Amino acid sequence: MPTLLIVHHTPSPNCQAMFEAVLAGTTAPEIEGVRVVRRAALSATASDVLDADGYLLGTPANLGYMSGALKHFFDQIYYPCLDTTRGRPFGYYVHGGSDVTGAVRGIESVTTGLGWRRAAETVTVTGEPDKAAAEQCWELGATLAAGLAD
Repeated sequence: MPTLLIVHHTPSPNCQAMFEAVLAGTTAPEIEGVRVVRRAALSATASDVLDADGYLLGTPANLGYMSGALKHFFDQIYYPCLDTTRGRPFGYYVHGGSDVTGAVRGIESVTTGLGWRRAAETVTVTGEPDKAAAEQCWELGATLAAGLAD
């Protein structure tokens, strides 16, 4: 059974709302045959990444960059997973108070280096997530999970 690994840093109610919407999408009843594993960014390991078939990342934008927790995750898994995970699908969401540009640029840079293939549109939200943002997050999760189920 294919595995989708969700690696997230969820320190705020806004990030939590986005995470919950993404998770709901990944576990929609119409998507069968995909195992969804959730890991906080500070506890996710290279073994988690190697055992997964696709990745969904979530982070706040902190001080113009991805969270330190997600950066730590990438630092820990980059070389152990570099060759083995090339071509695997991923997607991500970013929440920021006012700007997410640096966080998006950082995630794109690292995932390009890893050779991961973006399989869904990125969801970026500034301010409080509204209903449209929740729907985009749900769609992100569902798209990645359904892609693995095929």
